[in-house]
Order: sequence, then structure tokens, then C-alpha cells
Amino acid sequence: MKGMEGKNVLVTGGSSGIGQAIAVRMAEENANVAINYVGAKAGAEMTEEQIERAVHMCMDQIEEHGKHTMLVAADVSNEAQVKTMFADVIAEMGGVDILINNAGIQIPSPSHEVSLADLEKVLAVNLVGAFLCAREAIAHFIAEEKPGCIINVSSVHEVIPKPRFVGYSISKGGMENLTKTLALEYAGRGIRVNAIGPGATITPINRAWVDDPMKREMVVAHIPMGRAGEAWEMGAAAAFLCSEDAAYITGQTLFVDGGLTLYPDFRTAWSSE
Repeated sequence: MKGMEGKNVLVTGGSSGIGQAIAVRMAEENANVAINYVGAKAGAEMTEEQIERAVHMCMDQIEEHGKHTMLVAADVSNEAQVKTMFADVIAEMGGVDILINNAGIQIPSPSHEVSLADLEKVLAVNLVGAFLCAREAIAHFIAEEKPGCIINVSSVHEVIPKPRFVGYSISKGGMENLTKTLALEYAGRGIRVNAIGPGATITPINRAWVDDPMKREMVVAHIPMGRAGEAWEMGAAAAFLCSEDAAYITGQTLFVDGGLTLYPDFRTAWSSE
């Protein structure tokens, strides 16, 4: 794709899944990639050892393309750590051209039982973290008097409610408006801000339904294209929005969902005939 050669990309939450797929795709497009990750915390889906292994596997894949890569550990919900992360990436790579806000978590619970601590934890990572990283990226773009690109990894759940995941739904709804607000505010400076909205995607964090034929069928039944997405397909969409091929696109969410946001229950008429 046009304009990706030599760009410096920071991918948050790049240890596995969609983040890893985006990082690898950026390297395939001849960009340099900084991979952010955070070690395991209580209740994490992966152990610290698994995370370290996944990150290094990602680095190996990127380095196959001969591009510069670096690891940077930071909790995106921590303002001080975000500032340090950007300073480290800028110092080692010479700057940041593209930010991929991918880091995210979800905590399932009936909404009437959700603790304030759990709600705040999800919002802190998914929404506040995305803002903190975007703020640092934009400040860098302005200081360097250069254009820049931000991709927020949102979800179909920025428009589709997700019962039992109220914090996640709130965070992704907020991410839609974050994307549009920043896009409008900084369009005149050559800074583009877009989002991708993945639907059901095969990643390690979704093993519970991916590896269970009955659960997988329940998921796929809601998807008009009849299959779940692959992480590399999300990487391709993100790469397009970062490239010069998408130079006139800003403030948009590109849903990569096999038609999940097309009200699939209306595939057959049931109200007007």
C-alpha cells in the first residue's frame, strides 16, 4: 500500500491476536514497529510467560521482513507509563508516525452486579488508555510539524449492545466519539483518526467459543457471511486506513465484521410481507 515505507508504528496491546496481526502487517508494508505490551495481572487471560512468548514470536515475524522493531512495556491506563513509552519509542526509532490503539480488556458480569472497580478498570484501559496514547501521539505530530495517523481498534459493540459486558460496550461507544472528535479537531493539521470495528474474530482470547463447535456455531449463526473473521483481515483493514490509499478518510469506523452490523435477523422478511 502507498506511503507505508519506513513509517514508525506504535501498536499497543501487540502481544497477540489482532494487535499482533496488525504489527506483522505493518512490517509487511515495510514499516518499523514498536510493540507495546503489559505483563499479566490478576484475572488476566494469559500468564506473563505466555505474553512474553507471544511478543517475541511477533518480533520474530516482523524481523523476518528486515524492519526495525522494539518492545516497550507499559500499562496504557497509567499516564506516567504512557509518557515514558512514547519517550522511549521516539528516542529509539526517531519518532512516531502511526499509532494503533489496540490495547483492551473486558470483564463479563450481569450489569446489576458489576463492581465500580471492574467498570473503572475496563474504561481505564479501553477508553482512557486510548485517549492518553492519542494525546501523546498528537502532541508529537504537532511538535514535529508533520502529519500523522491514529487507528483506534474499536468493535462492532460501539453500535451493537453487549449484555453482560456493559463496561466494554460503554468503552467502545466512547471510542467512536473519541475517533470523531479527534478527527474533526486535527484534520486541518494533516492528522487523520479512524477506527476499525472487528466483529467475531478468531484470536487466542476467544478460544472459549472458537474451540467449542456448539458455541462457535452459535456465534457464526449471527454472521451473514457465515464465518468468523481472521486476525490478519483486521490487520489488512488497519493497514489500508494508515496508507496513502486512505488519505481522504478520517473520522470513520470501518466495520470488518462479515455483515454482523447489518441487522442479520432481517435476512428474511418477517414484518412487512
